[in-house]
Amino acid sequence: MRIAYLDCASGISGDMTVAALIDAGVDADAIRAGIESLGLPGVSLHIEEVMRGGFRAKHIRVEHPEQHAHRHLADIQKIINRSEGLTDDQRDLALRIFAAVAEAEAKVHGSTIDKVHFHEVGAVDSIVDITAAAIGFTLLGVDEIVCSPIPTGRGQVHIAHGVCSIPTPGTAELLKGVPLADVPVEAELTTPTGAAIIKMVVDRFADSLPEMTIDTIGYGAGTKDFDDRANVLRLIIGESRATAGGTDSVMLLETNLDNSTGEVIGYTKRQLLAAGALDVYSTAIQMKKDRPGMILSVICQPDDAAKLEGILFNETNTLGIRRQLIQRSVRQRMTYTVETDFGPVKGKLAWRPDEPVIFTPEYEDCVEIAKAHELPLRDVFLAAQVAFLMEEHDEDDGEEEHDHDDGHDHDHDCGHDHDGGHDHDHDCAHDHDHSHDHDHPHDHDHDHRHDHDHGRTSCRAGSTSLFDDRLMSLRGRWNRPYETTSGANQENRTPGNAASPQ
Repeated sequence: MRIAYLDCASGISGDMTVAALIDAGVDADAIRAGIESLGLPGVSLHIEEVMRGGFRAKHIRVEHPEQHAHRHLADIQKIINRSEGLTDDQRDLALRIFAAVAEAEAKVHGSTIDKVHFHEVGAVDSIVDITAAAIGFTLLGVDEIVCSPIPTGRGQVHIAHGVCSIPTPGTAELLKGVPLADVPVEAELTTPTGAAIIKMVVDRFADSLPEMTIDTIGYGAGTKDFDDRANVLRLIIGESRATAGGTDSVMLLETNLDNSTGEVIGYTKRQLLAAGALDVYSTAIQMKKDRPGMILSVICQPDDAAKLEGILFNETNTLGIRRQLIQRSVRQRMTYTVETDFGPVKGKLAWRPDEPVIFTPEYEDCVEIAKAHELPLRDVFLAAQVAFLMEEHDEDDGEEEHDHDDGHDHDHDCGHDHDGGHDHDHDCAHDHDHSHDHDHPHDHDHDHRHDHDHGRTSCRAGSTSLFDDRLMSLRGRWNRPYETTSGANQENRTPGNAASPQ
């Protein structure tokens, strides 16, 4: 999986982003062609090599006639939509970045996105920066974009509305839910354009470089030259070392509670999960003066932290909430449905490279089937797991090639463990079908060499030995007597009618 890491040690702006993309190998001519297609008179993009803090970097300048127009969102949308040189993906990303800026400006000015005036971001150079960034990211060809925490800088800055503290109101609004870094530089390190780009293109944030093999590094220079640091944005591109699963960054929110009832804590948990928390759990603790208490922990996406903190403050009497950005190792997951004799059951597949696939049936589906068929819930779970294993094994059977040393056709139903080559009698009873035609009742030995190719592109890449081991474990639980009190559904409650081997 191709991955890009934005190292924003000195902040991020539109021109730094475009310069880093070009320095990392994005076609500068393709970006220029896209800018020319906007139809902005007298606009040109200049790319130059500069030094920042002793390091080489690319820097871009947008030359254009002086203009004083304050554009609305509709004006910018018209400029981008009339372009015939942008792809649909490039146009869509540019429009989404501008829409994010419009929403932020409308909120801080008490207006609407249709009425808000673009000042700095509506200038020609910002239109060029955002459009060029949209072109560059779509040409970059990566599957995931990761970003470091964002420094905003310190002090004050002059904008169209006067002097504002850093970050400016619009930038601060755009950076909601984004992890920030404290960098002691008296300057605006992150601009509204840079914040909007981050908001729209970044998949996740990480304090350090992700697990990856680096291929390319691009350096994009800012306009200022600082005394104690290189004013550059570093774009690192490479191959993720985890092709499935891997790591991501999540926010951990925690608060200690000693004056909330169990009912309140339970209700709060449900509210947090409904609002998008990834997980919520409580831990019993002993607090000051030996009071019994609870740690209420919430794992969430960084963008959801502020919303979930609001729920914690509203629903509990907490005096404070701790927050921590953490990394976790995860399995890749997908939704999957298996067919059982009782009906379809949804579940989740989870896997990592070179590890067995895990199938977990959905609780709600299993409860519905258990009630409808008057079955124990654990047996419905088991039926779904067996159905998944049987389906996985059937796919493996379809990929086998059989080489027979004796040149005759024969028919045997054999449910054996195949280790690649083995001898067996044809009078034995087995649990699954290898359809070979023969009509000789005599016993004889011959060599069955099964050439297995289990290197499948499917995420459920399994093996026959894995199937046999897990199925034997499940059978031991499956083939136990049923205790029933009603005869109405007796036929449907026998193990032979469930999703067991036929």
